[in-house]
Amino acid sequence: MADLLTGKIAVISGAAHPRGIGRAIVEAMSANGATAIGTDLAGAEGLDDIRGLACDVTDAEQCESLLDDVIQRHGRIDILVNNAGVGVGAADFMELTERDWEISLAVNLRGVANFCRAAIPRMMDEGGCIINVASLAGTGAMDSIPACYTASKFAAVGLSKQLAAQYAVNGIRVNALCPGSVVTQMHQQSMALLAESHGISVAEAQALEDASIPLGRSAQPEEIGKAAVFLASDLASYVTGVALPVAGGMAPGL
Repeated sequence: MADLLTGKIAVISGAAHPRGIGRAIVEAMSANGATAIGTDLAGAEGLDDIRGLACDVTDAEQCESLLDDVIQRHGRIDILVNNAGVGVGAADFMELTERDWEISLAVNLRGVANFCRAAIPRMMDEGGCIINVASLAGTGAMDSIPACYTASKFAAVGLSKQLAAQYAVNGIRVNALCPGSVVTQMHQQSMALLAESHGISVAEAQALEDASIPLGRSAQPEEIGKAAVFLASDLASYVTGVALPVAGGMAPGL
């Protein structure tokens, strides 16, 4: 199964952090034969480790420039994974600030749209695959998750479906990947919010979360990487417009 993406050129945003989902996707796609190019903010921890390219997804011109660079080096782009995301804000809706909303929408929605807008014209001739990493919180409202995060991830799922509908005729598949609880650097923040909202310790919050997952544990980033490889490969050649939960059976909420 190590040749599912042989010869494919993939760009993955938000890929720098050593324990992040983006890094796991880079590694999984590389292991399956792709030339996987990670991107992240200039100076981001871990970017040099993967020889990644700097790009701020909130800047549309930087997205265009990066893909021009990739095509100049490799001739095309086959796979785009919009993984860059942020989780900010309080669990209480009334405590959210304007800045919380601005950052959430700028990265989790507009950042996805910026990279999609840059990639789609470059995929028109030969088709391609776009995977937008949303969240289980993009399919249902979940306890203790900031409303600005939930709203931005719902929007990313909606964008994915709209693009899938519009560009299927061009051979471009667009899907949303919706992880549940994953042991990443952002997971620590989620557990802290859950602990604060329930007045319990972080360890108790993790136990509470594990109890809500039928498989009984949070995912490792590598498991999300495998799901991304599936969506990008010919195994999913007839899959588009899907919001795929990778959540161990965890319910999405309302």
